[in-house]
Amino acid sequence: MDTKKEVFPVVHWFPGHMAKATRMIKDYVKKVDVVIELLDARIPRSSANPVITEVVGQKPHIIVLNKVDLADAKATKAWTEFFTAQGITVLAIDSKTGKGKKQLVKAVERLSKPIIDKWTAKGIRSRSVRTIILGIPNVGKSTLINSLAGAAATRTADKPGHTRGQQWVKIGKNLELLDTPGVLWPKLEDQRAAARLAMTGAISDDVYDLEAVMKQLLMQLTEQARDVLMARYKLKEEHLVSTDTLLDAIGRKRGCLVSGGVVDLDKARRIILNDYRSAKLGLLTLDAVDEEPYYTDGEDK
Repeated sequence: MDTKKEVFPVVHWFPGHMAKATRMIKDYVKKVDVVIELLDARIPRSSANPVITEVVGQKPHIIVLNKVDLADAKATKAWTEFFTAQGITVLAIDSKTGKGKKQLVKAVERLSKPIIDKWTAKGIRSRSVRTIILGIPNVGKSTLINSLAGAAATRTADKPGHTRGQQWVKIGKNLELLDTPGVLWPKLEDQRAAARLAMTGAISDDVYDLEAVMKQLLMQLTEQARDVLMARYKLKEEHLVSTDTLLDAIGRKRGCLVSGGVVDLDKARRIILNDYRSAKLGLLTLDAVDEEPYYTDGEDK
């Protein structure tokens, strides 16, 4: 199976609420001292919103790789080294368990110290350091804030982008966090990245081409998790000759049959997608540090 060349159009969208959220974020960034950018550790490049990079400007900036419990540890280390080499403070955390949250608070305090010192030098009464957590939908912003606050400080929803409203959340004596809506960018030119956003749940399941997304996921699973894939679905080598053959085989193994012995392909696709998202197919990082983007016209820009 050729895992390198096939990339299919997945999604072209930019809902109105995303455009509005981008404008709001630009306004909010002006009000904070330190910016925390939350990325999905499974897709650090695909989940990095260029709009966020644009609005951060010269503000102190921390990149947080979340959901490390679902990502490959070696890949997370490589991405940490990649961002560190650019002079960016980077932390790997698991917001669900709270792993890494103390280090995050310390990093915010360290980056904000020059700001506090400047206030002191000018005789300005010190206030709480204000920070903002930015990221795409479903990357775990509200879960992280809840973990830091020690209580359900923000309302969350199962669907990406459904955290409602914005609010300041007090963290200890000297830190305030502002929650924001998840924001995708104006044009998803990199269709490989678009597919990976769909695979991980950043894009709602009802707005993308499931067939195209799963074709790419199956190719990547065959390349990165061949043994796990074969073991979980009791496959043979002959089943891996193409994504169509593989999908049909998994559908039959999982009993996704309709009248006439035909496989319900959509049902099979959703089984595989759920298995991937719940790490039943192993701890996988889909973005590689040295991987080039793939644009819709097939040419790198």
